[in-house]
Amino acid sequence: MKAADEIKKPATVESELTITVPGPEDFYQDLHTELMFLNFGPSHPSTHGTLRSLMALDGETIRAAIGEIGYLHRGFEKSVEHKTYNKVIPYTDRLNYCSAILNNIGYCKAVERMLDIEIPDRNKFIRVIVGELSRMMDHLVCIGPNLVDLGALTNLWYVFNQREKAYDVLDKLTGARLTNSYTRVGGLYRDFYDGCEKDILHVVKEIEDAVGEVEKLIVKNQIFIDRTAGICPVSTEDAISWGFTGPTARASGVNLDIRKQEPYYYYDTFDWEVPLGTSGDTWDRIMIRFYEIRESAKIIRQAIKNLPGGPIWTEDKRVKLPEKQETYQNIEGLINHFKLIFEGTRVPAGEIYDATEAANGELGFYITSDGSGYPYRIRVRPPCFMNFAAFPEMIEGWMIADAVATLGSINIIAGELDR
Repeated sequence: MKAADEIKKPATVESELTITVPGPEDFYQDLHTELMFLNFGPSHPSTHGTLRSLMALDGETIRAAIGEIGYLHRGFEKSVEHKTYNKVIPYTDRLNYCSAILNNIGYCKAVERMLDIEIPDRNKFIRVIVGELSRMMDHLVCIGPNLVDLGALTNLWYVFNQREKAYDVLDKLTGARLTNSYTRVGGLYRDFYDGCEKDILHVVKEIEDAVGEVEKLIVKNQIFIDRTAGICPVSTEDAISWGFTGPTARASGVNLDIRKQEPYYYYDTFDWEVPLGTSGDTWDRIMIRFYEIRESAKIIRQAIKNLPGGPIWTEDKRVKLPEKQETYQNIEGLINHFKLIFEGTRVPAGEIYDATEAANGELGFYITSDGSGYPYRIRVRPPCFMNFAAFPEMIEGWMIADAVATLGSINIIAGELDR
């Protein structure tokens, strides 16, 4: 839009009367409007009851905003100080409950590193398979409700129906649908059941088909384009400055993925790519998850094809419960079982930071041990905290409708915020 002084045009007639055409800014200044302060959430539908932003509005334009956390208080970091290391695992489920197994994996990987334990290859491959399936499910949760917030309800059924089928597989494997608590320090709750690999491949194919259908519905939809393309862009420099990781960082062109930069669990042996955006706008933040779903599907197929046999547990007696027969018939087995259950795994005194690539970015655990079976301190580095911290600045100067679309695109899971 041209400035007011550029729009003013003197019109000269024979009577030498000069007429000045006022620009829109002149009309605006005469209104003398005042800012209106609005609570955007937690009861607003797009905040899903867990987020709140205080906005200063000039009409529909957001002049300033302040984000607030605390509406889904978990108390994770304090609660786990009174639990043994394995009993912490169900608490990790409640951080990002949309991809709980990725939290289980990240936490156990950090503790295993402190213990200097190498888990069997079959364990690693299974963690990759269920972790990537969880990543796909998390992205579906981001895409589906985000499109609903934009008014595109039909797409939700495409992605959520397939997500429910994935939950059926995890329910059968882990005994729980949402909060799975599947991993253990040094092992897993159980191995794949008969036919599990076939079930996972079937679900992965259906998710890919559903995502393809949704993509057809939106990529050429002018309403979707107008609501997302060029909206609330984040430059590469700002993404790095704000500490973005995961899809939000890669949407801004930051080539960062821990699975590539610091590979673990044989990620460097799989054939897959890291999708990158170019504009860092809402369009890129949404569409990059479509591409990441397909890359996760490629990883799952390769991991299942090369899934090795063998045990899923390490033989280290510091973490592995003895077999039932040994517990019942051998005093050493009985004592080992008793101490692991009641005192927990004793982790050497020290501290460590270890991170994995969760669905929304870098999920890090900073663990301090005093040598007992209980963690002295656990500090979590959740990816969503950085995203929500930047949200107020991202939306300043944009409209409320743009804030709704942007909030969904950064995929805030409130369980990670107030820990």
